[in-house]
Amino acid sequence: MQGISPQAARAVQMLRDAGFRAVPVGGCVRDLLRGVVPHDWDLATSAFPDEMKRVFAGERILETGLRHGTLTVLFDSVPVEITTFRSDGAYSDGRRPDAVAFSRRLEDDLARRDFTINSLCLGEDGGIIDLFGGREDLERGIIRCIGDPWERFGEDALRILRALRFAAAFGFVIEEQTARAMRDQLPRLRLLAPERVQAEMRGLLCAPDVTRVLLGYPETVCAAFPVLSGCVGLAQPPQYHCYDVYGHVARATGEILPRFPLRLAALLHDVGKPCCADGQGHFYGHEARGAALCGETLAALRCSAALQQQVTRLVRLHHLPLCAERVRLRRLLARYGEPLLRDLLLLQRADAAAQAPAFGAQRMRQLDQFEAALDGMIAECPAVGLSQLAVRGGDLLAIGLPRGREIGETLRFLLREVIDERLPNERGALLAAAQEQQKKRRGGMAK
Repeated sequence: MQGISPQAARAVQMLRDAGFRAVPVGGCVRDLLRGVVPHDWDLATSAFPDEMKRVFAGERILETGLRHGTLTVLFDSVPVEITTFRSDGAYSDGRRPDAVAFSRRLEDDLARRDFTINSLCLGEDGGIIDLFGGREDLERGIIRCIGDPWERFGEDALRILRALRFAAAFGFVIEEQTARAMRDQLPRLRLLAPERVQAEMRGLLCAPDVTRVLLGYPETVCAAFPVLSGCVGLAQPPQYHCYDVYGHVARATGEILPRFPLRLAALLHDVGKPCCADGQGHFYGHEARGAALCGETLAALRCSAALQQQVTRLVRLHHLPLCAERVRLRRLLARYGEPLLRDLLLLQRADAAAQAPAFGAQRMRQLDQFEAALDGMIAECPAVGLSQLAVRGGDLLAIGLPRGREIGETLRFLLREVIDERLPNERGALLAAAQEQQKKRRGGMAK
């Protein structure tokens, strides 16, 4: 079969040689038709789980999903996931089927899937098996449920977020009935495990067409991130902004690099504004309030502690003045470090790109100046931490400073003098300054 990976082709051939039907199905076929090399291959087969185990008895297999008919076979350490044709029972918890019934019929398996573009198969003759118009939807750029969309979303509400993710990833539109059913079924998102929501939102936020989807489906996004609800329709001063708060953050999200922490920070950086609005166009303290709300939101989604810390810090500091003046820049480097300053620069650029054009252009020029100054400063390898000073504690002991707290205090004094460019970071100059500081300290004690 043209385009299929060697490992998937081997699994298909082994199943067919044993008398079973086996076809590549779903996302791998969809991506193949889009001209994208699939990251992995999923196969569907008429072989039941015990029959699959016999077919692949000589291979390394993982049985983690065997209860639901899924077996993973490792060929040359490359996983191929194979699932028995099946039909799903009722979804009483709105997340997963209560039971599955294995089938010998491909038609039963395809009818249970979410969207038409995910129901495509690569048949035995190399042609496409398309029972639900998925190929036409793929060519027209449409996300459409198989069968009744209210039933599909009622079975698993995660499909609502998945529809947004596919739309943003592929630049597709969501078919009208499918979109209406999504909105009707939004309360069912509360049934989902936070980890599943987080994974879908990661895919959505890091997708190329994220801004269009965020703007087109604010009620769905707010169902996943309730903290954003107050941002919808909240006006901002026109001299700085031409969008409401939600429109602003949606556009800022699409303007920043597609790294999940950065996109989360862009989406959530103004969530404190509804709480801090004074009715006069001011939002004093929204950075700190937003950071607290952001932390609560990410904790509820079971994000890692490291991700929570990174995003909330960016939200708290997103208005930090980034000054190109040398001494102030050195102080910024000493306090925050280059990686955080680079991320704040990206966030502030995205923020400016989503503001009123004239004001945003002015901010961009200021940020250009800061970036040029930062690049130049980094090229100088400045001393902005104790480890970069040209002297150590042992050097101070050698010139007569006593052991203990005075050593640390003197090193920190020397670092401040270097950062503020009152001293060069040279051993001789630093030792001389340390001795002078010691004389002043002793003189003060004598008085």
